[in-house]
Amino acid sequence: MTVTVKVAEAKTHLSDLLARVEAGEDFIIARGNDPVARLVAIDERRQRLAAIDAVRALRLQASPVSRDEIEAWKQEGRR
Repeated sequence: MTVTVKVAEAKTHLSDLLARVEAGEDFIIARGNDPVARLVAIDERRQRLAAIDAVRALRLQASPVSRDEIEAWKQEGRR
């Protein structure tokens, strides 16, 4: 769950917020009631793994393609 913090609170507790971000939380920083920024961890490896998991999930939902369908697609490209 994303937590919203005001700018003043974020400035006062920045070290604590960063530690919590490193632990997996993310925050919206708001000026008054208007959200202006998101504080999230930079973890490229985790992002890549999440993308791979998403692709794998989509593959499980897909139906196999027959040789006839592949040949039909090839012929469409030649027209």
